[in-house]
Amino acid sequence: MDFMTDRDVQKYREDGYVVLDGLLTSQECDELRQRMTEIVERMDVPEHCRTTFSTYHEEQLKKQGNADYFITSGDKIRFFFEKGVFDDKGEFIVPKQQSVNKVGHALHAYEPLYKKVTHSAKVQIVVCCTVTPHQDATFLYTEPLGRVMGVWIALEDATVNNGCLWFIPGSQNSGISRRMLRTPKGTFPLTDFIGRERTYDEEKFVAAPVKKGGVVLIHGEVVHKSAENTSEDSRHVYTFHIMETLDTRWSPDNWLQPTEELPFPPLYTK
Repeated sequence: MDFMTDRDVQKYREDGYVVLDGLLTSQECDELRQRMTEIVERMDVPEHCRTTFSTYHEEQLKKQGNADYFITSGDKIRFFFEKGVFDDKGEFIVPKQQSVNKVGHALHAYEPLYKKVTHSAKVQIVVCCTVTPHQDATFLYTEPLGRVMGVWIALEDATVNNGCLWFIPGSQNSGISRRMLRTPKGTFPLTDFIGRERTYDEEKFVAAPVKKGGVVLIHGEVVHKSAENTSEDSRHVYTFHIMETLDTRWSPDNWLQPTEELPFPPLYTK
């Protein structure tokens, strides 16, 4: 395992993130992107995206449809779209491949190519090296904190121009100020926030460009963002989160919950 050094591990622990080159080959990236092209081409667009609403009540139903679709997506492969990709009849006004913001949240379980990457030996070794006793912990809260790591794999070059990640180094040591929670059953909206996001000095953010096939490891509490991609270049990534389960409690208030159909899968499979 020569693409992660002791210095890389030290940077992750001190800054809350690290960029590593060469997690995937160029061919592996292309295979993942090709598979996603096939998935998107055959996708079923949810009805709440295609339906036109004319009254306030109908608009609220649409919002609830969106929320239901999201909060029950943890054990399914579902599609989340950019704004303005449908006309008032629910038809695409942009090419399908340019309409999707993200696909989630169970590619790692049901798509063999993505499952292979998620459970690869390289990912397993990275986790062994880094696990120690907008912040991802806002959405994926554990007790104690610090047990979640994001794995952000660039399937194309991610640059300052097309929307690479930006971080405030060391901010993982400041704790979190806001959480997104599930609301009680039978209430709407289905999620809500407690606390308030801090105001951050934009000058403290540092860009983290990464080459195709590289990976960014993200501490669950480090402050990070990505700017809107206004370039003509796409920026496809595959991302997932890993949690240290030993002596860790996954909050039952998190929006994402394991289900009978799909419990959280262990990284190390037999």
